[in-house]
Amino acid sequence: MSGNQDTWPSEPKNAPQVPSIPMSDANLGRDGQPTIGNLVKDATASASTLVRAEVQLAKTEIIGEAKKAGAGSGLMIVSAVLLLYASLFFFVFLGFLLDLWLPTWAAFLIVFGILLFTALAGILVGYKLFRKLRAPEKTIESVKETKAALTPGGPAQPGAGGYAHPQIPAHPQIPPARRTRS
Repeated sequence: MSGNQDTWPSEPKNAPQVPSIPMSDANLGRDGQPTIGNLVKDATASASTLVRAEVQLAKTEIIGEAKKAGAGSGLMIVSAVLLLYASLFFFVFLGFLLDLWLPTWAAFLIVFGILLFTALAGILVGYKLFRKLRAPEKTIESVKETKAALTPGGPAQPGAGGYAHPQIPAHPQIPPARRTRS
């Protein structure tokens, strides 16, 4: 063959080229079974597609739920503001009601005292609840264990000072690579 290697010797030089269809699957090895490389490539692609689909599903669900939560929170805030205004009118009503039996200044002083006592009691209870807060000790310990497992030298062998699960045998350490002189 001279010149053009994509044509057969009996074809004219101006003949149109037709793409060829392979007679065997390019993903199969010599024995007709998929190669390990192709299996790994397919598994990686499938896992990647699955993860992307799960992330997209989670985004879709979270966005829908966030819109509902936003609408619910907005309504609750508006309702809380209205309740605050209503309580103002209630306490004015209470002051005028007590004014029927007491002088005006004494009636409103009693209402002020009720409000002051309620606010101070709420502050005291809130302060006590904050004092009971503790650091997330289990989470901190878990993060320390994870960090120790992921650092070079990883989890030590049993009895070497690191974390080792009693039922899982320690993984043998891979020897360091040796440099060869060339």
